[in-house]
Amino acid sequence: MEFFQSGNVKLAYRVEGVGDPIVLVHGFASTHGVNWIEPGWADVLVNAGRQVVMFDLRGHGGSDDLYDVSDYDRGLMAADILALLDHLGITQTDLMGYSLGAMLSLRFAIDYPERCRSVVLAGVGDRLFAPSGQIEPVVEALLADSLHDAKTPVGRAFRAFADKNGQDREALAACYQVPRDKLTDETLAQVELPVLVVAGDRDEIAGSAERLAEPFPRGEAVTIPRRDHMRTVGDPAYKNAVLAFLQKA
Repeated sequence: MEFFQSGNVKLAYRVEGVGDPIVLVHGFASTHGVNWIEPGWADVLVNAGRQVVMFDLRGHGGSDDLYDVSDYDRGLMAADILALLDHLGITQTDLMGYSLGAMLSLRFAIDYPERCRSVVLAGVGDRLFAPSGQIEPVVEALLADSLHDAKTPVGRAFRAFADKNGQDREALAACYQVPRDKLTDETLAQVELPVLVVAGDRDEIAGSAERLAEPFPRGEAVTIPRRDHMRTVGDPAYKNAVLAFLQKA
């Protein structure tokens, strides 16, 4: 891993391959390795002739752990992507994010459209239009003494995932407390870039990929059969859909 600065925050990143760049933004409680290397994404994209840029979000993996909720403002986290592009001298890139990474990728496309050629929003759907009802139980699960103290299935899932990945759970709890960006059809209609939305048909966290894609002028959606939030990541149908999208975007 190498490092770059975004303001006062030191973030870990990794670059593989050569060609047109694509920046990959991992999900909550994950890392670049867990989200993109272990499921084979980096290899697939490098073999397709792409330069793959991955990094660990603030509070995750090899990047700085921060403990104030304000440190995880979504505008700041989207600006981390901008700082990475500037560090690497990349003027414009394709972008793919999963779950929280998709939310940050969408925010980046809204805030910095001139730096983005296309965006893949995966592990998200129409539930982005509504406030999350899981903030309190997930935060409680992250800060509990043990996994057995988690009170909800979603809380247990994120706590187990954080423990598996060796994360700082106090930093993750601060990150998770930031409310979602308020999205409307009118906001999404202003995103003129090609957009692909991907979610599993059993992903109760994401909801409908088709409904989220509707307002984008150049939006399209793919639903992965028989996959929930955690199992969509490495599915071949997801990979094939992204490769086809990038070829025409």
